[in-house]
Amino acid sequence: MGRPSLSHDLQNGHTVNTGEGSALSGYEALVRPTSEGACSLDVVVGGVHCAACIQKIESTLSAQSDVESARLNFSTRRLNIRWHGLPERGNELVALVQKLGYDVRPFDARANQEESEEEKFLLICLGVAGFAMGNIMLLSVGLWSTDTQTMGMATHDFLHWISALIAIPAVIFSGRPFFRSAFKALSHGQSNMDVPISVGVLLACIMSFGEVLRHAEHVYFDSAVMLLFFLLIGRYLDFRARRHARSAATDLLSTLSGFARVVENGKTRNLPIRDLKEGMVVLVAAGEKFPVDGEVVEGIAEVDTSLVTGETLPRLVSLGGDVYAGTMNLSGPVTLRVAKAAEDSLLSDIVRLMEKAEQGQAQYVRLADRVASLYTPVVHLLAVSAFVLWWGVVGIAWQDALMISVTVLIITCPCALGLAVPVVQVLATGRLMKTHVIVKSGDALERLAKADAVIFDKTGTLTLGHPKLESAGNPEDLKLAASLASHSRHPLSQALAEAYDGPVSTLTDVEEFPGQGLSGSFQGKKVKIGSRAWCGLADASAAKGPELWLAFEGHKPVVFTFTDALREDAAETIAKLRRDGLKVVLLSGDRKDVASDIALKAGIEADHVYAEKTPPEKFQILEDLKSKGHNVLMVGDGLNDAPVLAGADVSMAPGTAVDMAQSAADIVFMGKALSPVYDTRSVAVFSQRLVKQNFMLALVYNLVAIPLGFVGLVTPMVAALAMSGSSLIVIANSFRLRGRL
Repeated sequence: MGRPSLSHDLQNGHTVNTGEGSALSGYEALVRPTSEGACSLDVVVGGVHCAACIQKIESTLSAQSDVESARLNFSTRRLNIRWHGLPERGNELVALVQKLGYDVRPFDARANQEESEEEKFLLICLGVAGFAMGNIMLLSVGLWSTDTQTMGMATHDFLHWISALIAIPAVIFSGRPFFRSAFKALSHGQSNMDVPISVGVLLACIMSFGEVLRHAEHVYFDSAVMLLFFLLIGRYLDFRARRHARSAATDLLSTLSGFARVVENGKTRNLPIRDLKEGMVVLVAAGEKFPVDGEVVEGIAEVDTSLVTGETLPRLVSLGGDVYAGTMNLSGPVTLRVAKAAEDSLLSDIVRLMEKAEQGQAQYVRLADRVASLYTPVVHLLAVSAFVLWWGVVGIAWQDALMISVTVLIITCPCALGLAVPVVQVLATGRLMKTHVIVKSGDALERLAKADAVIFDKTGTLTLGHPKLESAGNPEDLKLAASLASHSRHPLSQALAEAYDGPVSTLTDVEEFPGQGLSGSFQGKKVKIGSRAWCGLADASAAKGPELWLAFEGHKPVVFTFTDALREDAAETIAKLRRDGLKVVLLSGDRKDVASDIALKAGIEADHVYAEKTPPEKFQILEDLKSKGHNVLMVGDGLNDAPVLAGADVSMAPGTAVDMAQSAADIVFMGKALSPVYDTRSVAVFSQRLVKQNFMLALVYNLVAIPLGFVGLVTPMVAALAMSGSSLIVIANSFRLRGRL
């Protein structure tokens, strides 16, 4: 049951007591009206650990006649409830969730204290279990390698007591994540994989302690603690994956925090961005981000539009031009009229798309959990049946019948089942990290192995992401152009300056004109560099890629062309992916001619190229592919790719990607090569083959071991050995992965 907590809503100034026993009030202040006339409430639900929790909460709320929808995002734990009626109804709906045993508090996308505490708790549990396992295994070596007569009863009992003193506190402390989950499942008439884990560990410890008191041999503290240690590794990997997903939306929303300068009656005042309304006039200085979507009513500036297009080259905006929240004003102050409130901006749309995508990913259930849903009740039924048969039918003493029942439970304890996924994950992610590939999500390799289509972004993914000088005039022209270009921070100017490493020319009266170029004087003559129109060449034939023109008084104009170079192994990597049967798609916000040229060089079919696409359009293309039955891998690097990265079945981003793209991606690869995309998928395919083999080994083990335990041919000591042996077999099979990396 959730512990009482106090949450303060800073925006509305309401304090809400979320303890179950309290009289709930105040949530009506957080209710927002929807365009359809319904009420909408966002809250954060604590204690959600599995898909069953989501189903339980959503079904309970949806059963209410006035509730239109209830959606719980597993990654962010954000619950959205929509209903028809009064705002006060929100208090009653929150109370329903609390009665199910979950904590509820107002939604705050920037709060992360609770996540930090949970991560710290899991790490401490993992550390305690690892410490206890290592020490108990050292003691067990002596106990298993000799008999009581050789060792002596006093030494034998002493080692057992030391093991008990280490194991029992460690199990009580480190087992809490599983014990709590099992208790909640059982209290609501359900079962999960944590139930047999908890029962097996606790009975193992209780029986072991009883055996110690009786000076007996059958003590297996080592098995109980080892089981906890490896399963905690898997639990921590799952937590890290969910936290990365939460941080993606959190960092995006932080862009909408802070203040904007609003112009009213000729005066300016600071106003929180969240309070900006349609029609307000806002002043944005150079170097600031635009706080909302709007239309420029005064001024001219270059804007970094990579949020929308993913392209590195800035775009010139002037009177009547549209700008979007989150984009950067690179030069010159501008005044804009707010077109949409912050919560309706394009940036907020991207956040909503990411949350929608994460909700879809949250429905993914690992093979281990699906097997455990059937496995756990069968195990308990067999254990109870063994006790009833031997005590009630055969008529042996209840202590012996209980021993057989515990033996069945121990020998079928899902240790091998629990290790089937984590061991492969640890080996695969560890070895991939040595090749500079970082796997962030616990189940990313499992999803990557199923991918049969891959979407590539262009700029920064298939290409290196920065312009490179392709052609230039004579050395003197390059020297003069580079000397003038060095005075600008424009990406093309910087690329031109980097292409020249000699002495620079002395220029005077240098001035930059946003969106046009630079001008200056050299040896008393006027010199310009910039767009063709700026240099008086508006009628010149269009170039295929970016260009700069140099106009020097008394000389013929010279053009400098640039290209965003394709990664050296891009064509080879794409050829390998296509050879493996994957559908390869290019999805870009750049011009059609540029995207088509890159696709031709990379070996991507022309009918699989989508250009000039905005983030919502990119997301729709992804949804279309998924609706056709494809499992999609997305590879991208820009903030505009974040919704597609989050929405794809699995996603990868290069190490040069923006922070938000890396946060949304499941896998990040370093270096200039594209080959890690193919190599990682190959590892993923083999890893999942090993996972399935591990499950098969666990199944075969149980088919052999369960009958032996049920008929009483196996003692608890042999059961513990068999259980540990099944784990060792699974681990040994998993180590075959090392030969493939």
